[in-house]
Amino acid sequence: MTTTESPEQLARRAFRSDWDALSGVGRDARSGGYRRFAWTGEDARLREWFVGRAAEVGLEVVSDRVNNLWAWTSDPDAAVSSGRPPLVLGSHLDSVPDGGAFDGPLGIVSAFAALDLLRAAGRAPARPVGIACFADEEGARFGVACAGSRLLTGVLDPDRGRALTDVDGISVAEAMAHAGVDPSIVGRDEETLRRIGRFIELHVEQGRALIDNDAPVGVASAIWPHGRWRLDLHGHADHAGTTRLQDRDDPMLRLATAVTTARESAERHGTVATIGKVQVLPNGVNAIPSQVIAWLDARGADPDAVGRVVAEVSGATGAAAVEESWTPSTDFDVTLRDRLASLLGDVPVLPTGAGHDAGILQAVGIPSAMLFVRNPTGVSHSPAEHAEEADCLAGIEALAQVIEELA
Repeated sequence: MTTTESPEQLARRAFRSDWDALSGVGRDARSGGYRRFAWTGEDARLREWFVGRAAEVGLEVVSDRVNNLWAWTSDPDAAVSSGRPPLVLGSHLDSVPDGGAFDGPLGIVSAFAALDLLRAAGRAPARPVGIACFADEEGARFGVACAGSRLLTGVLDPDRGRALTDVDGISVAEAMAHAGVDPSIVGRDEETLRRIGRFIELHVEQGRALIDNDAPVGVASAIWPHGRWRLDLHGHADHAGTTRLQDRDDPMLRLATAVTTARESAERHGTVATIGKVQVLPNGVNAIPSQVIAWLDARGADPDAVGRVVAEVSGATGAAAVEESWTPSTDFDVTLRDRLASLLGDVPVLPTGAGHDAGILQAVGIPSAMLFVRNPTGVSHSPAEHAEEADCLAGIEALAQVIEELA
């Protein structure tokens, strides 16, 4: 007896298959989290999966000047020429150190599954649809978040982008060349940008709003202003056992001041602030450090409040806070946002403090929107990050509705 899968069953099977294919790539056996950094072996394996998955369903993959990947159902340039620029979906596959499985990959896996669902139901989109895989969204290796979309749009200067280095002193240019990518062509890519009529990014929620609203899916309204700053805290190297306390110049004390000031200042000004990455030199157990480098992440609804937090941390430590990235408040396209919220049944509309490639595209004038899928733990950038399969499938169905509406 032969049984035929329903479109929904096919989408569920595709989702499970893709999730299984990605589950082992870059997973750390000790933490259970993921280490998927830009232009590494793990990154190459993820890209190979993306290209292979696209080929399975007849999508052609092209790379832009920055090495972001774009899988197209049909010729996007023909659509642009006819005055009907394509709809693009997508997200990223890289992670923060020991990150969760869902941040990024859920958006790409769901995009493929949504197309599978529509095709199986005989409702394939009339105009070209693209699935984007952005490079180095997290900025975990080189320090600048959304580097792939920032370089694509010209928000990040290509010379500065190429010169960024990781903790081992390897530059972006060197890492790209090692991965077989030509760094000399990196920069704003007009040909790629004109192909994006609208951009929709599905993402696991990085908070508890959908839990509180008892909703599996929501729509983003805006991204809070946010940035990263580097603090260079200098001291004097010496012996940990023979140097009297009163004779020490220990920059770790200034680090402690930075950490506590960031927390206290954030509480006063209604923001959030975190020092989550430090580099200690020479990093010996029995040596007083000569230098500590710390990175401050600060975010909030009010950009002036964020600025006050940064200034207070800098003032308390006596170290200039050097800006490495800043993203102003980004409101998603209001017409598109309201259209999606109405289409999906008046789902919750909520802001987020997390940066995304969709925000970078919206900031340069490309109408963009985001869908969020409920995270029952409310935890993200951690192995505890999670989404139930039923909610992921609800996200796929919502994305399929969006494709039908817009393409």
